[in-house]
Amino acid sequence: MDRSEAAPRIVVGVDGSASSQEALRWAARQAELIRGVVEAVCAWEAPSESGWAGPATEPGFDLEQARRGFTEEIRTVFGDDKPVEVREMLVRGDPSEVLVRASEGAELLVVGSRGRGGFGRAMLGSVSQRCAQHAACPVVVVRPAGDEK
Repeated sequence: MDRSEAAPRIVVGVDGSASSQEALRWAARQAELIRGVVEAVCAWEAPSESGWAGPATEPGFDLEQARRGFTEEIRTVFGDDKPVEVREMLVRGDPSEVLVRASEGAELLVVGSRGRGGFGRAMLGSVSQRCAQHAACPVVVVRPAGDEK
């Protein structure tokens, strides 16, 4: 590849769910095949920015909690051998909006079929469904390993 060309970029949503972990593994294998890079994107939101009594949490607390969770998620998937081509991006905001924005200019957007919330019997989670409908690039939806449904 000519150095003036940018490596193909694969964006993957990371949220701690089993399907998110499988999506990250899939994205890393695909990036290796196409000599691309993986942008592992973890979107976080404070449970409640403010309420009747003002801010519900300290602003830095949720960021630190999200950062620790994201680091642990990467470690769970790759152990101590994280591929060099995996870039970590922790972004504050609605997960589907963050991922749709990140999909601009990407080769692929990879998401898990279901995230941490939602209904176990749903075929797609709300974030994966919105990404499939609104992403600026092709979307790959990955099920967790052993999910035969």
